[in-house]
Amino acid sequence: MSDDKFSSNQDQWEQSAAKTVERFPERKNPFTTSSGIEVDRLHFPENDTEYEKKLGFPGLYPYTRGIQPTMYRSRFWTMRQYAGFGSAAETNKRFRYLLEQGQTGLSVAFDLPTQIGYDSDDVMAEGEVGKVGVAIDSLHDMEQLLDQIPLDQVSTSMTINAPASVLLCMYIAVGEKQGVPYEKLTGTIQNDILKEYIARGTYIFPPKPSMRLITNIFEYCQQHVPKFNTISISGYHIREAGSTAVQEAAFTIANGMAYVDAALQAGLDVDAFAPRLAFFFNAHNNFFEEVAKFRAARRIWAKIMKEKYQAKNPKSWKMRFHTQTGGSTLTAQQPDNNIVRVTLQALAAVLGGTQSLHTNSRDEALSLPTEDSARIALRTQQIIANESGAADTVDPLGGSYYVEELTDRMENEVKKYLDQISDIGGAVQAVEEGFMQREIHHNAYETQKKIEKEEEIIVGLNKYQLDEEVNPDLLKVDEALEQAQIDSLENTRQLRNQQDVDRTLSAIRENSKDPNANLIPFILDAVKAYATVGEICNVLRQEFGEYTGA
Repeated sequence: MSDDKFSSNQDQWEQSAAKTVERFPERKNPFTTSSGIEVDRLHFPENDTEYEKKLGFPGLYPYTRGIQPTMYRSRFWTMRQYAGFGSAAETNKRFRYLLEQGQTGLSVAFDLPTQIGYDSDDVMAEGEVGKVGVAIDSLHDMEQLLDQIPLDQVSTSMTINAPASVLLCMYIAVGEKQGVPYEKLTGTIQNDILKEYIARGTYIFPPKPSMRLITNIFEYCQQHVPKFNTISISGYHIREAGSTAVQEAAFTIANGMAYVDAALQAGLDVDAFAPRLAFFFNAHNNFFEEVAKFRAARRIWAKIMKEKYQAKNPKSWKMRFHTQTGGSTLTAQQPDNNIVRVTLQALAAVLGGTQSLHTNSRDEALSLPTEDSARIALRTQQIIANESGAADTVDPLGGSYYVEELTDRMENEVKKYLDQISDIGGAVQAVEEGFMQREIHHNAYETQKKIEKEEEIIVGLNKYQLDEEVNPDLLKVDEALEQAQIDSLENTRQLRNQQDVDRTLSAIRENSKDPNANLIPFILDAVKAYATVGEICNVLRQEFGEYTGA
């Protein structure tokens, strides 16, 4: 590459950075170390052709160094603590507490019955109501969950997959009741069903109708809710199930390609939906590998979108992602050690260029987090942001011999898996044949053997143990909550107009028979009539069938 070309790209980056600063002024002027040494916005070699080919400038293709020209100098990542337990009213109190403590976005955990489309009074829900997240049966619960939370000011992420269309419609309906126009609603629904088949298990319908619901959401939101991220393609649960970092990145990107293919087959334009695709990654303990994983994944996705799918809009090339620290790395033994683990993992996510971050609490290997633990987890992010200096320059590890070589190696290993999956016929076919599941299970087994042989050290678990009785203060969900939720659901059914419910459920049933119909408007009508999650999902179960495994 000529010096003129390098200079031109540098000029392009500087102009892009200037526009960003005009919209979002940098937090300090100047940025300095604690010794008063000035910190430049970006550090890079001059006239280095390899630098241009593999890294480039932040905010410019291939985005190895980040998707924004100034990254955190203008705005920190969104600090989004995952929360949800018991009733909607209880979770609303936790949300408001976290917002008062400086959290900048909500992240909703739903209980298991909600995640698999059952109402709280269903026999399948017995003993699980409100246990691992908040119970949401109808629009009434969603109204309580979001009470006094201005949806035109707060971004909300919802970890929901098979019933994602129903919960999204509830969110839209609450926004409408608050007087918030659809186009001002912001947030993300996870809506990633492929990783449920691979790693997590909260699926309802078979792959093909599930993919239809996802593309229905893409199309509807493109037209009506343009600022909402319509999917969060998730490697987090793949990693939690026991994958390597390479497998996490590869399988997540393969799933992302499957969603792009499905949307294109449904007739959508790539540049119409791709800018709203988002990703969700895990951050584990091998600090430099995690940083390299994020940088490699960003570069791979940019090339795929530009070269394979011929996307023209640069926003379609950008991999925007949320990160959560590794739940499976936390130990019940010496739980305060988890604070250190989470800090390292969070710093890796920041240095890897994440757009939003959830930090796990020290007691999550034992129970849902207490308020004190959740506050410490949030403070971890705030200390990294405000005290460490890690956010003062863009991609501070860029140019490290080790990090750059590791990024290249990660990219090569990920590509090997993508080629294998392509040879099988794509991610959907690979899921149906159990390929990814087998790869994850094998690595999980090998990792467990290493831990048992002390070839892999987990401090406090297989080395440096203490004779201790683990008995911290834990959050306990009131057992009376289940009956209270059932009573509330029954009250909602008594107060609603049953004719409206029957009419809207019938419309979902009839339109589900037409493969070309978009079901979201019909689901939204049913939600507004206070049809329940279980009632809507049961109609779709009857029409689509249920998935029983590969």
